[in-house]
Amino acid sequence: MSTLRVAVDVGGTFTDVAIFDETSQEVRVTKVPSTPDDPMKAIMNGVHRGEVDLSKVALFSHGTTVATNALITRRFPAAAMVTTRGFRDVLEIRDGTKDDLWDAYTDIGQPYIRRRDRFEVTERVDFSGRVVEPLDEEGARQVARLLRDRGATTVAVCFVNSHANPVHEQRMLEILREEMPEASLSSSAEVLPEIFEYERFNTTVANAVLAPLVTGYVDRLSAELTDEGYDGALLLLHSGGGSMTPKMVQRYPVRLAASGIAAGAIAARHVATQCGYPNAIGLDMGGTSTDICLVHAGDLRVTKEWSVEYGYPIIFPSIEVLTIGAGGGSLAWLDEAGSLRNGPQSAGADPGPACYDTGGTEPTNSDANVTLGRLGTTLAGGAKTLNPALAKDALERVVAGPLGLGLAEAAGAVVKVANANMADAVRLVSIRRGLDPREFALVAFGGAGALHGAEVARELSIPTVIVPANPGVTSALGCLLVDIRHDLSQMYNYAVDDIDTDDLEARFTALEREASDRLRYEGVAPENAVLQRMISMRYLGQWRSLAVEIGSGPDALAEAVHRFHEQHEREFAFRRDDSPVEAYQLALRAIGTTPKPEFARHERVEGHVPEPTSERDVWFEDTGWVRTPVLERSSLPAGTTFEGPAIVDQLDSTTVVPPGTRAEIDEWLNILIHLN
Repeated sequence: MSTLRVAVDVGGTFTDVAIFDETSQEVRVTKVPSTPDDPMKAIMNGVHRGEVDLSKVALFSHGTTVATNALITRRFPAAAMVTTRGFRDVLEIRDGTKDDLWDAYTDIGQPYIRRRDRFEVTERVDFSGRVVEPLDEEGARQVARLLRDRGATTVAVCFVNSHANPVHEQRMLEILREEMPEASLSSSAEVLPEIFEYERFNTTVANAVLAPLVTGYVDRLSAELTDEGYDGALLLLHSGGGSMTPKMVQRYPVRLAASGIAAGAIAARHVATQCGYPNAIGLDMGGTSTDICLVHAGDLRVTKEWSVEYGYPIIFPSIEVLTIGAGGGSLAWLDEAGSLRNGPQSAGADPGPACYDTGGTEPTNSDANVTLGRLGTTLAGGAKTLNPALAKDALERVVAGPLGLGLAEAAGAVVKVANANMADAVRLVSIRRGLDPREFALVAFGGAGALHGAEVARELSIPTVIVPANPGVTSALGCLLVDIRHDLSQMYNYAVDDIDTDDLEARFTALEREASDRLRYEGVAPENAVLQRMISMRYLGQWRSLAVEIGSGPDALAEAVHRFHEQHEREFAFRRDDSPVEAYQLALRAIGTTPKPEFARHERVEGHVPEPTSERDVWFEDTGWVRTPVLERSSLPAGTTFEGPAIVDQLDSTTVVPPGTRAEIDEWLNILIHLN
């Protein structure tokens, strides 16, 4: 009988595996070093180390970095683009913006497909979908043969206004299939049927260059799992907070970009809700970076436009996560003016921090934490042994010596700069949007989040820090909490007063039919399918739009307009009820619900006094060196309370409870740290 659920999250330094037993409701965790050259090796290493019998696994879910890493490193297969004559350079012209408006020297990276690999064919459709000039089929076939002869393995087809009428793109795809039957093909009308050529073209190009890489990886992983006894569907988390089966990954691989980041955000919301906090900020600090998300009134913020690299947007709904270069492996360094900096450069898994004794020589946040006694001498349950002497040598050479500081002061400064960077990032996702972080809880997780969480919270006057039961694998657990999800859209630019409600209903019905087909293709039973209608609106003359839910029936449109006014006031602090409103786009969320794990709730043992397993000297900024008890988290039952300072060790993380704080263990074995 299949009673296990396995979730795997691949990070830059470690690969985390969470194993949930449906019978006992217990979670086992394991961590193994990541293998950047082939992430699948680390996944299987983690499965084997966790002694998982894949024949007993009911669900295997995975957050992957393969797509993100490919876009960062630009290690693409031979790719080409076919576009309307005269629009070859849309990818290079872009929208004219810069990441830093005042930086005149930094150029935007080159497009994912080089100019010499972008080809034109004669055709034209106008804004309304009317064919102005038919597709030159002979010219299209010549281009297809040329691409075949040049060895292109993946092709993006991006015609102007194809969102209004895809007939020419569809015919171009037919010609390419006839001439290049083995090639992977992506059509902009299928990938993103929306206005604005630059955004649609780039999303389609990203989909095309990722298709062979991601599909190959998913196929190999599926085959490996099958060979070892797993007979279920592999679910892969996508950026929108849902999951996809390998069948849909073949069509929309670009959705796997930022896959793992979304898992942490979903888990942070679950943990915060579990603890009774509808407002929460997630702080996921791993080995390479920190991902910060915001949950307000129980909802995660979602953005429609994002990118892995500035200048090349991906227009799919994505959970909004701010990523900064502040991880356990982030390097401490001095700039030209002699000021101490932290990140974004990282030692990563190879060569790693100096204390790993694997070739790294530069000081990192991990080296600072080891030097200050906040970290012990082992990680991941003994899988990694740390060498404090090497950490001290690196800090002395790079930081303490040049700045004339003592070793503890230098290490403390490294940690303080890292905390300041994270606090600034939290301000960006909260205060910048008019939200007061003092009204939120901070969910600190990831391999290093619990080390820094309380100090970041104190910097921001956040009253409560939540450290999940298994902070190091919380992102992996997030993979178990998602449903299969697809996001469909269609342009619909009409003044609300001019909308024919029968036509509106027909459009949504067509989208629902396509959504149902997708879910059926992925094996979702009709009773598990949930379809949610959305309509984007704006005041007449506005550029940006807001998406609101819309139902069915004669009053649905009027109710949606009312919701739009309310949401506009929440987002921008004003509303104009008397101003004309226009619809911009229709959207549909197609959700295939999957069974969720029911985590064990533990009975509280009131008055339990924790017994330290050891003591060690730990340095805190306000007090200096303090003899600090070290607690083993597995020995702390629900209901335990204790005062800081304390260090709480466990397999996948270490939690720092600073002096002057109070900690408690709740029914789900989360640590709640209350700051005074």
